[in-house]
Amino acid sequence: MHNLVVRPRDWSTYGERVKTDARDAGALCSSLDRHLAGNRGALAVVRVPTEAEEGARGVSRQRQSLVRDRVRFTLRGKGIARLRGLALPPEWWRERTFARLDLPADLREQLSALRRVILSIDAEAVALTTQIEAAAPAALPAYLGPLTWEILRREVGDWSRFANRRQVASYTGLCPSEHSSGASRLQGSINRHGNPRLRHILVEAAWRLLRYQPAYRPVAKWREAFMDQGRPGRRKKIVVAIARQLAVDLWRLATGRATAAQLGLVVP
Repeated sequence: MHNLVVRPRDWSTYGERVKTDARDAGALCSSLDRHLAGNRGALAVVRVPTEAEEGARGVSRQRQSLVRDRVRFTLRGKGIARLRGLALPPEWWRERTFARLDLPADLREQLSALRRVILSIDAEAVALTTQIEAAAPAALPAYLGPLTWEILRREVGDWSRFANRRQVASYTGLCPSEHSSGASRLQGSINRHGNPRLRHILVEAAWRLLRYQPAYRPVAKWREAFMDQGRPGRRKKIVVAIARQLAVDLWRLATGRATAAQLGLVVP
């Protein structure tokens, strides 16, 4: 038996607003029949990661979950203080910062309970960060960082599974949406059809490369337009374009199609 995992979709082709298991099964089997006959667009088949890939990805995702929890509890403490008319610094739970805060005794006790939870979460997040960074290669482009590299690698799983740059860009969800017909072509905001964690990390890395890797080819291409003060709203679009190209270039690096020097990336 050969199993296929496919992307969820609405099987109601004409918007009948009727959904039953029998109708969904019939539509799914009809699409499967066309897929097996050679129509690869009939079903969007999802690649199933290996157990090793899933395990590695689970570690980085656990770290991201812990970081979100830390932010959530930090904001909860700031909200409690705000009800008392007090403003806490961003990382109020740090030992030195918390010791210097002038707080009423009851509020300090309340925040101390939250602080113990935050410190526990922070210790686990730091330990996972160290573990992930230790798995990254030694020679990396400057300011890309071992943590960024490893998160990207673990989310992708296997860079060699992409056959061309279009597949890489599509997986990021950073491609523009499009509504075109005949001679008319209209492109809109990014379609967001892809891995959201990968997309967020790529955009974050693109902002760093804009500042610290001026020789990187996409940065050199877009720097003049990025610095144009007359069109500040265009900056985010430029960062998205750089992030999309960065994903393609990382695929080229990981698969040996190009070197960092050929892409204009400085490796310390």
